[in-house]
Amino acid sequence: MSSRPLFVVLGLGDGSGTGSAAARVFSQAGYRIALIARSGRDTAQKLADELNNTGGEAAAFPVSAYNYATVHDVFGNIDRHWPNAQLRAALFNAGHGVWKGFLDVTEEDIDAGVDVNIRAAYSFSREVILRQKELPLNDKGKRGTLLFTGATASLRGNVTTSGFAPGKSALRILSQSLAKEFDKQNIHVAHSIIDGQISTARQRNLHGEEWSSNPDNKLLPESIAQSYLYLVDQDRSAWTWELDLRPAHEKW
Repeated sequence: MSSRPLFVVLGLGDGSGTGSAAARVFSQAGYRIALIARSGRDTAQKLADELNNTGGEAAAFPVSAYNYATVHDVFGNIDRHWPNAQLRAALFNAGHGVWKGFLDVTEEDIDAGVDVNIRAAYSFSREVILRQKELPLNDKGKRGTLLFTGATASLRGNVTTSGFAPGKSALRILSQSLAKEFDKQNIHVAHSIIDGQISTARQRNLHGEEWSSNPDNKLLPESIAQSYLYLVDQDRSAWTWELDLRPAHEKW
């Protein structure tokens, strides 16, 4: 059985964004990787195969939805796949975006946002903390790290974010509450505000070649992932709760 620490990431999107980049960066840093994705088995399995074929150790854990019960259950599957694995780092990277005027937001939109941004986040956090609190201290003086991907909408709303910003704001406050409670148990909780568009395949297709070829107008998933590894590697004398990541040439 491998002695590699375990990194769990929930949320891969189409496989070209932050979640997948984090999986690659942490795999290269010596972690075994658990990939939780609702985008179908293909995205997670393809990435797991890539990591395994390049010297890593990864497994896909597809789920039908992001909600409290499903997230709880998938951690049982991870435990059975890797008994006694030390879950040293975890990333909640899921989100539910609704970009509409307030009067167009439906009850279904609200329910989906609450499920992903609140219920799934609570369940993910609970499962991670339950496992990390039993771990011995590592060489950084911590038992583990719990990371959250946030957004500008974590801090402020706008004309089409009434269906999105409340959930991201709730996620941010949850992370802060967990940091206040569990930092004292040497579990590092950190939230990252992503202030700008990430260079995913969807965004490149949407904006075209001029946008895609400009190095100054977007965040690279790989750079975000390196920031996440930096947070995990912080020793407990100086922990960051919140990072604000944005392109150097931002115009907003």
